Amino acid sequence: MFYVLEAAGLETWLVNARDVKHLPGRPKTDRLDCIWLCKVAERQMIRPSFVPPPEIRRLRDVTRYRADLVAARTAEKNRAEKLLEDAQIKVSVVASDLFGASGRAMMSALIAGERSPAALAQLARSSMRRKIPALQEALTGHFTEHHAFLLGKMLARVDAIDTDIAELDARVEAMIAPFAEAAQRLDEIPGIGPVAAAIIIAEIGADMTRFPTAGHLASWAKFAPGVKESAGKKKGRGSTGHGNACLGRILGEAAIGASRTDSFLGERYRRLARRRGSKKAMVAVGRSILVIIWHLLSDPEARYTDLGAGYCDQRIHPDRKKRAHIRQLEALGYKVTLEPAA
Repeated sequence: MFYVLEAAGLETWLVNARDVKHLPGRPKTDRLDCIWLCKVAERQMIRPSFVPPPEIRRLRDVTRYRADLVAARTAEKNRAEKLLEDAQIKVSVVASDLFGASGRAMMSALIAGERSPAALAQLARSSMRRKIPALQEALTGHFTEHHAFLLGKMLARVDAIDTDIAELDARVEAMIAPFAEAAQRLDEIPGIGPVAAAIIIAEIGADMTRFPTAGHLASWAKFAPGVKESAGKKKGRGSTGHGNACLGRILGEAAIGASRTDSFLGERYRRLARRRGSKKAMVAVGRSILVIIWHLLSDPEARYTDLGAGYCDQRIHPDRKKRAHIRQLEALGYKVTLEPAA
């Protein structure tokens, strides 16, 4: 119904049903429901949900389907690895990527009928050739024609999904062209690549006027702690709630990617992970990335500038830092005496 009204040129609001729920105890008919919705709307007790424009929705459909195909490919690869382990072949213990050039050559040879561990190990390429003795031991198993048949089907399925993903990547590249400049600026953020930038634009759009502040965007994406207080007491544990799952997944991946960099976001993740744990650190860094994205998309002239890994240390007062180091040494059983350097 929303698409029909939108195509007719009407200003249509899509509202969360929870916000317009009929009060219990009141008579309920279709006519009374219409009256109730009108009263709730004219008293400004409801707000429209975020619905991106049609071109963003089409891009979102493609990127979400791409994510589904990537998940299906991963599941198929896991099945192939489990099948090899069923045949007592443990190549994944030696090779970091079973589906790399060496792993695919070995699996193709197994399907073709090669069973000699020495001959299979010689198919290793580049750095894998240093592990030929370990590969021979890992390739010693009981691989039968039954395993070859199933493995062939699995590899064919993986190749077919790879082809589909490549076609979707080309489609995304064509659809993201009107937002190429915004995607390029998002690509400068640590942890975000071209694919992640396209997914983020597909989920939140490129127009940030829908979100008055970065806090509104973080709240909509559920990257802000929940607030529930009554009579001066805070209830619950401040959970973030359930937001856009696709956006949350890509922000989590970006936070993990940023944690491996020598940047402000990487150092922020490591500082929080030491005190609060990796999961809370991932959510906090994901929110920081979302705030950066809002500022970059709100100002066309804005560019990402990294504050540096030592930004937080520079803002700590020297006396505070000194007291912290003294407490740490005293906790280890040392008596600390400080003397100023010459």
